Amino acid sequence: MNKSKLLRWSIVVALAGFIFGFDTVVISGANQPIKELWHTSPLFHGFFIMSMALWGTVLGAIFGGVPTEKYGRKTVLLWVGILFAVSAVGSAFAGNPYIFSFFRFIGGVGIGVSSVVAPIYISEISTPVTRGRLGALYQFNIVFGILIAFLSNYFLQGVGGSNDWRWMLGVLAIPSFIYTALVFGISESPRWLISKKNDLVSAKKIMLQIGVTYVEAETAAILQSNEHESGAGKALRFFSAKHKKIIGLAFMVAFFNQLSGINFILYYAPEILEKAGLAAKESLFNSIAIGGINLVFTFVGLYLIDRLGRKTLLIIGSFGYILSLSMVSFAFYSHAGSLFLMSFLLLFIAAHAIGQGAVIWVFISEIFPNKIRSAGQSFGASIHWVFAALITLITPVFLDKDNGIFKENPWPIFAFFACMMVLQLVWVLTSVPETKGVSLEALEQKLSA
Repeated sequence: MNKSKLLRWSIVVALAGFIFGFDTVVISGANQPIKELWHTSPLFHGFFIMSMALWGTVLGAIFGGVPTEKYGRKTVLLWVGILFAVSAVGSAFAGNPYIFSFFRFIGGVGIGVSSVVAPIYISEISTPVTRGRLGALYQFNIVFGILIAFLSNYFLQGVGGSNDWRWMLGVLAIPSFIYTALVFGISESPRWLISKKNDLVSAKKIMLQIGVTYVEAETAAILQSNEHESGAGKALRFFSAKHKKIIGLAFMVAFFNQLSGINFILYYAPEILEKAGLAAKESLFNSIAIGGINLVFTFVGLYLIDRLGRKTLLIIGSFGYILSLSMVSFAFYSHAGSLFLMSFLLLFIAAHAIGQGAVIWVFISEIFPNKIRSAGQSFGASIHWVFAALITLITPVFLDKDNGIFKENPWPIFAFFACMMVLQLVWVLTSVPETKGVSLEALEQKLSA
């Protein structure tokens, strides 16, 4: 049994999540300097500066399943690293908002594709017992990247004067090159080799390398799953009555993930904290506390996901969301102290890390059959990123200090997110199945019954 290679490959692929997380929030430190440098309007700033990477992410998520299925998981993982590196360097040296937006868009494409291919790869090489923990490594690296980005922004403030933001964005090239080099050392997914290439010999060798005990039985189960999904020669269609249930589950978990307000808070953390009465430097430091809590409670989610299960974590997270968002809204409404507000913002982050944060990428990657897993992951990820982009795009319209709808007090925004989390709780309790400890092929039978 060689479990070390399974863990090592999972960690390497999960590093795409680190770059994903870093890139997601590094823009929060560059937000104000870029606004002052290029004197952009709120809507222009929201679209071209803050949300452009997310529109790239939407594109990458929508179309990322096609090359992942056609060319294989490893090839696409390599190209993801290249896109990350090009984006980091290009954004750092951009001379105007349009060039800056182009390179942020390129990085977004990389993030979108990585949110498709990385969870798929990890789920396909994992065992039923380890799939939750190894899949959650991707989320762990996302929040680790978020924390390092907040730290990087804090320590790079003042290093380059008016060009601080260029250093903040450019430093991402370092982990991008490291990740790309490490991907050369992993093997292709055995499930892809069987399903797409019918290469049973190579697939069985890789299964032995990653510690699969009953290789012949595992191979037979994958072949049977492929035959079942293909429907004895019928054309394979993703949007069909057969897949209605799993498509609905993927849509809803991605939809509620963003309607919790997580990207809204992560992208605009310094600005939100400034509205709570914290000075600019102090708000940037408190952003680090948000990243730290996110990391600590992601560890908790990582520990619990294969013990309590996905559904239980979503329920726990929903209660945490409802309480924390309601109190943050109340804090703004009643002008409570910044410590009161910060405490419940941190509770919100903890609830997300244990619930949606730990579950989403694992859940979407495991509920779809082998034959349509790439398309399913692409669908779920694209729903996630469409709503992330829309929320990030319109936020300046609400928060801008001069023309924002809620420029004086953003309490209605948090009240709205709290209401959405009540709906999430109802959905989880009534519609979400438990998937822990079940093989991918057995899950296919269970969810299509």
